[in-house]
Amino acid sequence: MLTPAEVERIALLGRLALTDEEKAKYAQQLSAVLEYADALSKVNVEGIPPTASVLSVRGVMRPDDAPSSQIPREDVLANAPRADGESFFVQGTFEEK
Repeated sequence: MLTPAEVERIALLGRLALTDEEKAKYAQQLSAVLEYADALSKVNVEGIPPTASVLSVRGVMRPDDAPSSQIPREDVLANAPRADGESFFVQGTFEEK
């Protein structure tokens, strides 16, 4: 198990100010994480190829998803604070109001 002094050193690296109670709490929590990582490192993975994901690659679109009729431009621009009939006007980043 990590000691409060070790947690204090880790906190120093992360520029964190911890109370004594937090040091004791994080010592337990970080120790549990390290024990789990150690258990994982002992798992036999011989013959298992590296993978980027355990999920199969698939499209996110449903088969019945297809482009449909569009909303008329006039209806879309009707809700814009400023528009010229074809596009929205937005204030530039460096412009003054």
